[in-house]
Amino acid sequence: MTKEEISKGFQELQNAICTRLEEVDGVSKFQEDNWSRPDGGGGKTRIIKGNGVIEKGGVNFSEVHGPVTDLMRQNTEISADSFFATGVSIVLHPHNPHIPIIHMNVRYFELSDGKYWFGGGIDLTPHYVISNQATQFHKGLKEICDRYNTTFYLKFKKWADDYFFIPHRNETRGVGGIFFDHLSENPELTKFDIFNFCVDLGMAFPELYKYQVEQGKDLSFSEDEIDWRNTRRGRYVEFNLVNDRGTKFGLVSGGRTESILMSLPATAQWEYCKEIKPSSPEESTLNLLKKGINWIQC
Repeated sequence: MTKEEISKGFQELQNAICTRLEEVDGVSKFQEDNWSRPDGGGGKTRIIKGNGVIEKGGVNFSEVHGPVTDLMRQNTEISADSFFATGVSIVLHPHNPHIPIIHMNVRYFELSDGKYWFGGGIDLTPHYVISNQATQFHKGLKEICDRYNTTFYLKFKKWADDYFFIPHRNETRGVGGIFFDHLSENPELTKFDIFNFCVDLGMAFPELYKYQVEQGKDLSFSEDEIDWRNTRRGRYVEFNLVNDRGTKFGLVSGGRTESILMSLPATAQWEYCKEIKPSSPEESTLNLLKKGINWIQC
């Protein structure tokens, strides 16, 4: 597969995901913002916001290329002279605190020295962790992984536990999912196979989220629960700005700041030494924000 074919496939994936998410939201439509990168390439940022399920969400497509700058060398493992990168990234922040935040991205890198790889991930960040919903999410991911390699789920699930972790809080961002990077052709999988794996994850994304939405969209909520939602959003912001490699790469590679930071919620909060009541749903959630939980068997 050529990089042009992969880029075209990711654009088609963006279209399919947006169409399905508009149905899940039920009210709002995506607005598209085309942008270009001065050093090469550009993308399409699609934002959805309003009074439907999703308060703020984005589905980004990008295809950027150009020379590897000194700043990129200092902040990444890239040492080639030039690069090509394309991908789709998604973050959705719902109104209702009983519906989780969800993130996904799939990406492809190709360097002038001939190296290439795919990467990506999908993870769920409930404001309130409900075990059976986390189980359903992980089962869906395992089904996709098993189509390509039966070792993928456990390997990528552990990778996600380690990646989507906030060290300064000693807690995971949510209930995890899968994360993978530097996947390239090997004796078991062709380049085309890995591309299809990425596409299958993307096509499953709206369906996995639809299930989560249906569990929570009709539940009532209080001001205290909105307060907790905004506190958990604050943790999400901390991870994205401090720990997320994709955010850092986008900023040091000269990407479009507005598109990169579309992953942040419309509102969040940081209450000093927030008190958590014993035996509360909030305490229960915090107790489940840890690595190594076998959600499939919960």
